[in-house]
Amino acid sequence: MSTPDDRPPLVEPYECSFDFQPGWVDLTLREGTEAEAKELATEVVNRLNPLALEIENSAVRDDMVERAVDLNADAPTLVAAYYSEAGEALANLMVDGYGDEGVPRPGVEEVIPMILEWENAEVTGDPEITHLELAAGPAVRVQAMLKVKRMFGLGRKLTEFIKYAVFPPDMQSLIVVTVEWEKIALTEQITELADEAVRTLRITPLAAGGAEAPADGGTA
Repeated sequence: MSTPDDRPPLVEPYECSFDFQPGWVDLTLREGTEAEAKELATEVVNRLNPLALEIENSAVRDDMVERAVDLNADAPTLVAAYYSEAGEALANLMVDGYGDEGVPRPGVEEVIPMILEWENAEVTGDPEITHLELAAGPAVRVQAMLKVKRMFGLGRKLTEFIKYAVFPPDMQSLIVVTVEWEKIALTEQITELADEAVRTLRITPLAAGGAEAPADGGTA
């Protein structure tokens, strides 16, 4: 008898996109290499206004490279970061899809405790939970603060996050958008930026070979 770990992963290709406002930088890497990250960061930094930057161009570039490599480590669908006009990174955004072949997609009430589970952190205080109707499908939004374990398990630091669990109507997968930040004093600003970005989220199922799947689920 097969166990959950024996089940094949749900192969359900899709495209994900946002209409990002200025400040968001798409850091998604195809290969996940440092060389690719350097090329992307150089291109982005060359478009910045040098008069507005409060730190050296090289520091912004180095941050983008390190951030892009870290965020792409587990091959997510899409990653981005929000940078202030001064060149400071304020928030990370990550999108990924979850699903197993033959396993029903969890419902909203089942998803909420899953969202509140973190491998290296614990939720502190009462999470803020709201239900949304997005262009990409029904969603549940969970916002809370985290106590994150520091390296070597020495001490904790406070961060904040929002997770949007999206249920695209034409897919079996669960799409999760995670936004994290450390500057709690900027929570109101970052919350507005995150909510604004997620309202523009588009999820497009793809047929085999990368073509857009027909709306009726038939063969393209």
